[in-house]
Amino acid sequence: MIPAAPRSLALPDWQTQMRTAWRDPGALLRHLDLDPAQFGIDPESGFEFLVTQAFAGRMRAGNPDDPLLRQVLPTAAEREPAPGFTADAVGDLASRAQPGILHKYAGRALLVTTAACPIHCRYCFRREFDYRAERLDRARLESAVDWLSARPDITEVILSGGDPLMLANRRLTGITSALARLPHLKRLRIHSRVPVTLPARIDDGLIEWLTQLPWPVVLVLHANHAQEFDDHVGRAIVRLRGASVTVFNQAVLLAGINDDADSLVDLMETGFDAGVIPYYLHLLDRVSGAAHFETENGRVPDLIEALRRRLPGYLVPRTVRETAGTPYKLPVL
Repeated sequence: MIPAAPRSLALPDWQTQMRTAWRDPGALLRHLDLDPAQFGIDPESGFEFLVTQAFAGRMRAGNPDDPLLRQVLPTAAEREPAPGFTADAVGDLASRAQPGILHKYAGRALLVTTAACPIHCRYCFRREFDYRAERLDRARLESAVDWLSARPDITEVILSGGDPLMLANRRLTGITSALARLPHLKRLRIHSRVPVTLPARIDDGLIEWLTQLPWPVVLVLHANHAQEFDDHVGRAIVRLRGASVTVFNQAVLLAGINDDADSLVDLMETGFDAGVIPYYLHLLDRVSGAAHFETENGRVPDLIEALRRRLPGYLVPRTVRETAGTPYKLPVL
């Protein structure tokens, strides 16, 4: 049975929410009782501004250092050159097996399902990714299934993007119906920020799609701060778990946002209270335009030590760095 969302938590449907999303950073700042002139907004940023009303609704009015606002606000700092920061920070291009497929690690392949996201995080490692060349349209889907059919060692497929849950339910069904032709596929993984940024997307149709899949499903959520969780997010996660989806969280360590022990402890505990298992804490992917988010390496061991001292082991995420050309994400000890 599909769990129904209670009326008390009703929101407009997710398509309506996307039509009314914030696309002007100045307008959002004024809505938050903040002066845009204080922020050095970059009007010429090549990475457009986008944030849902649901996510922006958790920002604190009058707080220029709000941890959710800082994740999405384009500033002049993005134009400052930084050695070691590149357009392809994690080696996606080198792992390209064919259009729409990234094959980086043994046993797993990633499908670039869409360029769409409900929110544009300024530290996104795919902010300069060429989605036109890689997006998995219908023709490329058939080619991808043929490629996967010839590789029985690949037992897990990852739906990524963009955000795969921005696709219509009918399109998601088409993708998984094609993947169902693979007898060696054991698991389906979904990487998505949607349950946090657009919880209304976790609707009856999406839950029905999930419950009909023939494999165990893992959804890797992306939340960086405890403030990202509210009742709507909690209800979305309850519905996912009710559909037998295992929900993990991966966070990114972001300077001035969550790079202190109190924020990280609060994130792990709040997420777990909502039904999410801590999975990864990523060091920043060194993508061009994101250098101002990087935490000094010398501070990382102390943060890891603090988490180990203050949290039970099952709430301590694996701290890792993704490095191009390595066979797995490198642990940070």
